[in-house]
Amino acid sequence: MELVTGVGSLQHSLGRLFLTIGVFDGLHRGHLYLLERLVAGAARLNARPGVITFDAHPDAVLVGAAPPLLLDPDERLERLAAAGVDIAVVQHFDDAVRRTPFDAFVGTIADGVDLAGFLMTPDSAFGHQRRGTPEAVASLGTRLGYETVVVPALEVGGRPLSSSDIRGRIGAGDLGAAAELLGRPYAIVGDVDAAGRFTAPVPVALPPPGRYGVRVDGLDRSASLDVAPDGSVALPGVRAGRRRIAFESI
Repeated sequence: MELVTGVGSLQHSLGRLFLTIGVFDGLHRGHLYLLERLVAGAARLNARPGVITFDAHPDAVLVGAAPPLLLDPDERLERLAAAGVDIAVVQHFDDAVRRTPFDAFVGTIADGVDLAGFLMTPDSAFGHQRRGTPEAVASLGTRLGYETVVVPALEVGGRPLSSSDIRGRIGAGDLGAAAELLGRPYAIVGDVDAAGRFTAPVPVALPPPGRYGVRVDGLDRSASLDVAPDGSVALPGVRAGRRRIAFESI
């Protein structure tokens, strides 16, 4: 998978692109469903499947606080590649991007590459004041010569699967339900120091205070993770270093 830093760095040498836009926090089952359709749509349009995502959660700018993440940013890119994405554009999200009209954002993309089109869900939108709805993006496409494909979001229990639902399950301590929605055990990535204290490079979703069984990459046995009332995390007995820690469903 090729990485591009921002839509302003897109070049025609990347080829014809069929794109979708989103945070993709968690890369949960709903995201994987969408990416399957992205790959299939790209093949139909003789294009490469691409994702435009962000270096930080847009809510940090939009509402002043980002939610705790469900997936380490580096692992997110690895999972995008494993899902068949050819191009990942990592866009810095700041106030200037927030104020950019959707048509100007699309225009920058279309100026940089041969744009085959966009894949969207009915409730997705981007650009200033979220005016880049599927209808608006499709209307612009009739002028710029790209296709807009709209697919329904994956539903679980009669409503679209969302990252916020998964955060709620983790926050309630229902790690089994979170794993079912993610399609894998929930995991966090960070550094463990010599005292067993765990620190993530970005705020991550954590279950309620308590002791949890976990699997630590590189360790051939289960371990215990302690979440304190103040939100601090400890991994007693685990050697210091960078660690990926998957919660065992209970």
